[in-house]
Amino acid sequence: MGTLAEAAAGLKQAAGSPLPALILMTDEARLADPLPAARALPAGSAIILRHYGVPERAALARRLAAIARRRGLVLLMGEDPVLARRVGAAGVHLPERALRRAGAVRWQREWLVTAAVHSPAALRTAAACGADAVLLAPVFTTASHPDARALGLHRFAALAQASPLPVYALGGIDGARARLLRGSGAVGIAGIGGLVPQAMLRP
Repeated sequence: MGTLAEAAAGLKQAAGSPLPALILMTDEARLADPLPAARALPAGSAIILRHYGVPERAALARRLAAIARRRGLVLLMGEDPVLARRVGAAGVHLPERALRRAGAVRWQREWLVTAAVHSPAALRTAAACGADAVLLAPVFTTASHPDARALGLHRFAALAQASPLPVYALGGIDGARARLLRGSGAVGIAGIGGLVPQAMLRP
């Protein structure tokens, strides 16, 4: 993760952004237990707890919140402001499917709100519903969504530079590809595989 973390820190510095440089996305299929990965993140990084629908989600959220407090991480709760309040998370993350119904939600003022987007229209919707930043995906072909059409570096950069919100690069980013993002307009990197040792991941 060292090279990826360094690249992400460079993007953050170039953008002059106060946002976390790295975001770990949890995934119940590929990363059933995200706790060891969370403990290995650099201080100041963020974790988005997805694990949608798993029965132990609340317990997992509490354990991640404890790790976040100890290690100086930013915990965001995927699509669940009630659970975010309950565990003292730093904010929420919205999948693209949740953006339209989130338009009328009043977020807690101190929360960080991120959203996943895949198109210019979704970028505009995220801005309209009060998101602070977006995760634009997939930049490259990714193991999580192998059938999704990748934006490619040039399309990603065009969207990031025209975005009304800070943009994270998400999808298929490893150390080598992270270096290609320099000058793209990204403020940081989000992902799973590039941030986690392969031994922790399910195929």
